[in-house]
Amino acid sequence: MILLPGGTFRMGNDMPDGFPADGEGPSRDVTVSPFYIAPHTVTNKEFARFVEDTGYTTEAEHFGCSYVFHMLATEETRINSQVPVETPWWLNVVGAYWREPEGPGSSLEDRWNHPVIHISWNDAIKYCQWAGVRLPTEAEWEYAARGGLERKTYPWGDLLKQDGEHRCNIWQGKFPIKNNASDGYIGTAPVDTYEPNGYGLYNMSGNVWEWCSDWFMPNYHRSTPAQDPKGEVPSGNRSMRGGSYLCHRSYCNRYRVAARSKNTPDSSSGNIGFRVVADA
Repeated sequence: MILLPGGTFRMGNDMPDGFPADGEGPSRDVTVSPFYIAPHTVTNKEFARFVEDTGYTTEAEHFGCSYVFHMLATEETRINSQVPVETPWWLNVVGAYWREPEGPGSSLEDRWNHPVIHISWNDAIKYCQWAGVRLPTEAEWEYAARGGLERKTYPWGDLLKQDGEHRCNIWQGKFPIKNNASDGYIGTAPVDTYEPNGYGLYNMSGNVWEWCSDWFMPNYHRSTPAQDPKGEVPSGNRSMRGGSYLCHRSYCNRYRVAARSKNTPDSSSGNIGFRVVADA
């Protein structure tokens, strides 16, 4: 894990590219204490070690299903799966979980170094307890994602393609029907893909959503302190950061470092994982 010295940084977003309902602003100066952070999200290999050691069963397994993006599923799976009316690009796939990420018959072959997915917030907490680590706060996550840069849109600067090169795994094409995969990936990418940010951290934008420890609060920037802020008021949703391989500027440009999102603690899908931190 990488030791970050902590300090004061400008957190949040005042620009019109944000989502008012997400509470990305007003931006403000926030101070975080030193902490350690993993350079990448937890991998399938790492999560498998946890399961082998503890016999843990994820919530997706308990529920018997999880959400899979329609283009990643087989034709048979698409025919036999329920489709949410509001988000028809998702399939509620019976039998989908971290080890069979697209449902029965799929596997982790050649994906052990990819981020583990179909992980709920509750699952992530169990892993952290086993590993002696914890989930980052939103403030720690954004401080780390910025990599020492101030007021920048992405972990590497303000241009999405810096020097003409892709720097993250997001949707390329017309969402949700055509992905030309010009960044190299349709689904998840290995956890150490692309150049790391200034702190040596990989994929702080795109690839998979990362759970944070906070309860999600739309008024986060107006109601939490400037020193080591935490979303401590139960809201029914936990915070997520970083966006995923399904994010696109026309639909969900939440792969910006200030962007926020949320989900219920028992939710899982094929684009949600997590990264861990530890106290210094």
